[in-house]
Amino acid sequence: MTHNVDLFWSFRSPYSYLAIRRILEISNEYDVNVNVRPVYPIAVRNPNFFKDIHPLWIDYLMTDIQRIGDMNGIPISWPRPDPVVMNRQTKEIPLEQPYIHRLTHLGVAAAETGNGLAFLDKISELIWNGEVRGWHEGDHLEKAAARAGFDLAQLDAMIEADFDGYAAKVGENQAALEKAGHWGVPTLAYKNEAFFGQDRVDVCLWRMKQDGLAARPPE
Repeated sequence: MTHNVDLFWSFRSPYSYLAIRRILEISNEYDVNVNVRPVYPIAVRNPNFFKDIHPLWIDYLMTDIQRIGDMNGIPISWPRPDPVVMNRQTKEIPLEQPYIHRLTHLGVAAAETGNGLAFLDKISELIWNGEVRGWHEGDHLEKAAARAGFDLAQLDAMIEADFDGYAAKVGENQAALEKAGHWGVPTLAYKNEAFFGQDRVDVCLWRMKQDGLAARPPE
């Protein structure tokens, strides 16, 4: 029997990027359907987050994501540009955000029309692996989307025609994330039980195996 698990995800979350490889492996190996549910980053959902957080948190974050990447052989570098525009000194988050709404809505549209998990993988790889500076320029996004099996122009046309509709869908995902018992990403939610963080992916797998999750039959 196919199991279903929700994946709550943000394109600005380094831990989401660090989790995607393992989630893809599980999706390919086991009879599980991963429902991709993008959300806006915490900095957009709560503009005071970085003002209120302990001042050591950002330095720890940068150290932690680098060592996790090194341990797992996953290249990682903070994106340029940052998907969320933020004043580094004042921690102010301006209302005008040129990147993150488009990225998040593209993720929703991809999940509606094709393999959303593949889209998250290829786009987050472009943004986070450090090979490209200016990931938003030229045809970088177009090529990454194509590697996931998508026509970027078609997805852009969908979200541009209905900004408010896609924003509402993201809002539904955010409400579902909190209903499952968490607020951060990446979170896997299985039967409304939340598994938060890239280090909880295999805990979710364990729980689904308890519930009878089986490997996919060989092709």
